[in-house]
Amino acid sequence: MSGKWKTIGAWLAVIVFLDQLTKIIVDRTMTLHQSIPIIEWLFNLTYTRNPGAAFGIFAGSAEIFRRPFLILVSILASGFIVTLLRRLSDSEKGLITALTFVLGGAIGNLIDRVFYGEVIDFLDLYWRNYHWPVFNIADSCITIGVAIALICLYKHEGGDPFAGPQR
Repeated sequence: MSGKWKTIGAWLAVIVFLDQLTKIIVDRTMTLHQSIPIIEWLFNLTYTRNPGAAFGIFAGSAEIFRRPFLILVSILASGFIVTLLRRLSDSEKGLITALTFVLGGAIGNLIDRVFYGEVIDFLDLYWRNYHWPVFNIADSCITIGVAIALICLYKHEGGDPFAGPQR
């Protein structure tokens, strides 16, 4: 196993572990919809469950459709990310890190969908009465990964970073 894959595996283990650990703690110590103020006017821990995708998309769909569909999309997206990771040369450390964060977040939320049929969320950012949708560590990793990827792709010089090493 190359150094790239060892690094990817280590990051995935950390991301999925922290995501699942925080969700277990929230699920076992809070009641659904309970909110604990952390920083007044800015941040609460609020236990919610999202049966849909990002921002509650598909939340109102029938579970017989929604759950298998979202699990399938998560698996396909994860497979696509692994394919991109395979194509990146070891020198593309920024993009490798970015895609690993996205993959770790996708796996964390996939675990919830498989075992609970919905995703546990608990990070509640807001300003006065304006709330961002409640999210979790996995969602945070996906967002951070996308941001890093955009920066890396913007700064990238030369050819396609996903063209992979010439064989």
